[in-house]
Amino acid sequence: MKLYSIPTGNLKLDGGAMFGVVPKVIWSKLYPADENNLCNWAMRCLLIVDGDRKILIDSGVGDKQDAKFFGHYDLNGDDTLEQSLQRYGFSPEDITDHILTHLHFDHVGGSVRYNTNGELVPTFPNATYWISRAQWEWATNPNRREKASFLTENILPIIEKAKLSFIEKEGEILPNVQVLLYNGHTDGQVIPVVNCNGKSVAYMGDLLPSTAHIPMPYVMSYDTRPLITLEDKKDFFERAVNGEWVLFFEHDLYHECCTLQETPKGVREKAVFKLEEQTF
Repeated sequence: MKLYSIPTGNLKLDGGAMFGVVPKVIWSKLYPADENNLCNWAMRCLLIVDGDRKILIDSGVGDKQDAKFFGHYDLNGDDTLEQSLQRYGFSPEDITDHILTHLHFDHVGGSVRYNTNGELVPTFPNATYWISRAQWEWATNPNRREKASFLTENILPIIEKAKLSFIEKEGEILPNVQVLLYNGHTDGQVIPVVNCNGKSVAYMGDLLPSTAHIPMPYVMSYDTRPLITLEDKKDFFERAVNGEWVLFFEHDLYHECCTLQETPKGVREKAVFKLEEQTF
């Protein structure tokens, strides 16, 4: 098995929204903001090559929306999904399985594209799309708080034209890939955990957007049920610390991976590193 980091570009989000009740004077020491209080965040996917399977987790924001929409997020960086796949010799047609942590636009936008006829089609035509049933039902009947994050053009083409498989419960969905389900950020968020040659690598999605979110009170204002997020984090930390898991961050612009340790102040990062620096 081999794992590849697949950057798809960056976006900027308000620092206060990203760190919730934590004051800026504290969080800004851990994660910088610009003069407009915007922090720059990665949209980093993970490619798992395991025998004949090529499994991609999340897809970034894509390019379907108009300039007005993207102008709210100051997209930046030179990487795209297709370019990053090509860097390792792969194309969207090679992907056999596509796991989506959840259906917010910055995680699923690249999963659907316009074809040459202007029709919306799955970006990965040969892939099974894996989505939790709880998230699918949540996203297709959105609450008023999250509605702006669930875009019809990102979601409906999946059920109309993609091979879709619903994740009903925690456990192994593919060889060497198990999933955990958490509900604080959004219902049915999937956190994949990959068994890579005996080492567990967890793709953090929006459960932990960055190393700066590891302390328990650091919960995003985007989370629909922050008290449940605290329970989600507690459950995840127990598994990750005991199992000596590697955490792979989707959104942390500065730290790609870390391990965890217990400290007198609670769980904190132990070591930070790039995925390519890890020996599996």
